[in-house]
Amino acid sequence: MPVITDPKKIKELLERAIEKIYPSREALEKVLKSGKRLKIYFGVDPTASTLHLDHGTTLFILKRLQGLGHEVILLIGDFTAQIGDPTGKSSTRKQLLKEEIFKNYKNYKKEASKILDFNSKENPAKIFRNSQWWGKMSLKEMMGLMTKITISKLLDRDMFQRRIKEGKEIYLHEFIYPLLQGYDSVALDVDIEIGGTDQIFNMLVGRDLVKTYKTKEKYVIAKKLLENPKTGRILMSKSEGNFIGLDEKPSQMYGKIMALPDEIIPICFEHWTEVSMEDIKNIKESLRKRNINPRKVKARLAREVVAIYYTGKAALGAEKEFDRVFKEKKTPSKISTIKIKEKNLNILDLLVKTKLTISKAEAKRLILQKGIRINGEVQDDWKKSVEIKKELIIQVGRRKFIKII
Repeated sequence: MPVITDPKKIKELLERAIEKIYPSREALEKVLKSGKRLKIYFGVDPTASTLHLDHGTTLFILKRLQGLGHEVILLIGDFTAQIGDPTGKSSTRKQLLKEEIFKNYKNYKKEASKILDFNSKENPAKIFRNSQWWGKMSLKEMMGLMTKITISKLLDRDMFQRRIKEGKEIYLHEFIYPLLQGYDSVALDVDIEIGGTDQIFNMLVGRDLVKTYKTKEKYVIAKKLLENPKTGRILMSKSEGNFIGLDEKPSQMYGKIMALPDEIIPICFEHWTEVSMEDIKNIKESLRKRNINPRKVKARLAREVVAIYYTGKAALGAEKEFDRVFKEKKTPSKISTIKIKEKNLNILDLLVKTKLTISKAEAKRLILQKGIRINGEVQDDWKKSVEIKKELIIQVGRRKFIKII
């Protein structure tokens, strides 16, 4: 497949959802317009059982590069996941077992294939695991790699500085992690790495290593990280558990998008869809002038996203189900069911047994917040004994339901 150098497509690639480019946007633009075929990768540690919508943003950037004729790679960090990336962490990450890691990433290719083309005859996307080289590296080779970076440079990292100020420990394996991620660029012999702004330090370590080992430039594309404008928290975070997974059912995905704050919706169009930037500009202007109901815009976003990962029909079905529950105040057309042998249960025990809450403490908190309904009635007594009957419908919050059969 010949490399495409269309200035308009390159402009969108370098601007859409992008925060920063190293060494510069101008330098990368020049090489993209040169017609040289580049190799680009995005790495993800399988610390959760699904990719999420923020990963989808990066996959869309890769898709644009693939469409221009460049070679794109999804790298599964099955080795680095065992070490634990300290990025953004004020304490040491829990290290995962090989079995957990395999279980997590086994569906990543299937999820990524919703955006990337792994079956193209001309230019298929590729997938690798970094255990393919790290599993073979000898201690002597590893020690040689360690001579390529200094402790003083690693100590400059902002998160390590925070830990030192707070009197918290920094473990040696956390120091080594940026070196491991950096060497992935060497092993793959890439020209570009893509990641979030939180990964800039690690990606720049890789840039230095590529210069050392391959005597060439490695470009770094840092995409924006979406933040909740009200809380400042990262909108999609595996470690914090607040994300919309690519494996979620259409109705769940749709409902979670509808729960997002209105202020973030235009930028979500930029990150999560292929709606044109001109169209997004019009959406922003309409919202600013209050010419359109934000809920209507959010519903369009939810439909667009669900259609990408499922189908247009699934998106319309999810919208219909959402309206049924939240506009018409009806129960969902399909509800998970459970059999319970007991004739009576304390409401806290019932909520835990049905797995609607993870603990009695959470159940009690939700009851006090009036977030629990049984057959449509709000429950406010956490000491209450509930008579177990068939067809009893228990609701937690706005989206979680279960029926006793």
